[in-house]
Amino acid sequence: MDFEAARAGLIKHLTPEIKDKRVLGVMSRIPRECFVPPGEQHLAYEDMPLPLGLGQTISQPYIIALMTESLELTGKEKVLEIGSGSGYQAAILAELARLVITVERLPTLAKEAKRALDSLGYKNIKMHLAEPTLGWPAEAPYDAIIVTAGAPKVPDALLKQLVIGGRLVVPVGSRYEQELYKITKGRDKNVVQNLGGCRFVPLIGEDAWQEE
Repeated sequence: MDFEAARAGLIKHLTPEIKDKRVLGVMSRIPRECFVPPGEQHLAYEDMPLPLGLGQTISQPYIIALMTESLELTGKEKVLEIGSGSGYQAAILAELARLVITVERLPTLAKEAKRALDSLGYKNIKMHLAEPTLGWPAEAPYDAIIVTAGAPKVPDALLKQLVIGGRLVVPVGSRYEQELYKITKGRDKNVVQNLGGCRFVPLIGEDAWQEE
């Protein structure tokens, strides 16, 4: 399969909706096929989520691009990602930020994601296995936080790990359907934007859903 042509086709598809050319540029370079299971590689550049196993998915490219764009990264930031999944989102963030801290609760996924990221030579990504407390307080505060799983509410634990002026992008809703929110942390009041409907796997942990 001609992955380069398929990747170019995906970027052309995303361009009318995604205005940040840096995000599109990074996605035009990163080989998404390296982050999906071998049996799904022929679908790597379709604008759809794909299964990773263990009930997890790699998100739809449009949603990944939208969430990344909403973080407003300039290259100087320390970013926290909740839910490493395949590692693809972390790779995009690593190209756009100074440092990426990514947290994954499933050891098998974390191992596969780290293997993929290491094979592509990323040096500014730190991967951790998730602890009961949401996020990664040890390296807080963060300039931006992205959550790749659906929460029942905006997690206070993550807002506390954000700098004033920092951006949190998180799906909020039920276990099965959410609205994508961008919250910009203010000194006295946060600014909340609804970016539209989405579907993510549930966010598991304190200040989120309990495991079924």
